Amino acid sequence: MNSMLLVDDERWVRTALRHTIEKLNKPFQIRHECSNGLEALDWLQENTVDLVVSDIRMPVMDGLAFIEQLRQRQEKQDVILITVHDDFQYVQKALRSGVFDYLVKPVDPVELDNCLEKWLRLCRSRQVEPGTEKGSETNSLSAVQQVLRYIAKTPPGEVTLADAAKHVHMNPCYLSQLFKQEMRINFVDYVSSLRIKEAKLLLTSTTLRISEIACRLGYSDIAYFSNMFRKLTGVSPSEYRKNLEKNIQ
Repeated sequence: MNSMLLVDDERWVRTALRHTIEKLNKPFQIRHECSNGLEALDWLQENTVDLVVSDIRMPVMDGLAFIEQLRQRQEKQDVILITVHDDFQYVQKALRSGVFDYLVKPVDPVELDNCLEKWLRLCRSRQVEPGTEKGSETNSLSAVQQVLRYIAKTPPGEVTLADAAKHVHMNPCYLSQLFKQEMRINFVDYVSSLRIKEAKLLLTSTTLRISEIACRLGYSDIAYFSNMFRKLTGVSPSEYRKNLEKNIQ
């Protein structure tokens, strides 16, 4: 059973998350709830969990300051951030600091399920070589886990299989096979899903043109970007933005 800490200043959000996670019937136990980052840091002084799910915007200490303090204390917990549509710059900064993933409010149960399943796959990929010191983080990470951390810290439009392979000193073809074996999704599809996820955030939180979003995410062909977006979301980028505008009105 994997232990989890929920951090959000709104009690009803924490309650809703707890109920949703329990209904997903996954191997998670919510050990504690905190209302801000400072309270969470205090609790983690004497307790530990495997995964932290935290809001970005909170009083006293927000999610970004909380993550920064966790890293300074060399805490090893993975973090999933909860954000709102207009927090794009905060999300970018958080991803560069190595958070595992993010979810957008209101949290969709399917998105949460996929996120937790991805984290469980990551955990299964973590392997400690016999005779290595547990305190050595590099030695305790599998090649795929190192690649996932590299991806999390790199803008989606700049991620390539060749660069990822160089990062772990591995042949690109072999890394591709290893990634598919451990993550049950091939490298290109995984990166594409991250690009489209960021495209959705850019469509909702900025006024950038679709061509500019495509370019930012590494797509030189707008038609290809639109086809990929439709394949993963069921609608085109322009339809996605129009639907959001209708919901706001």
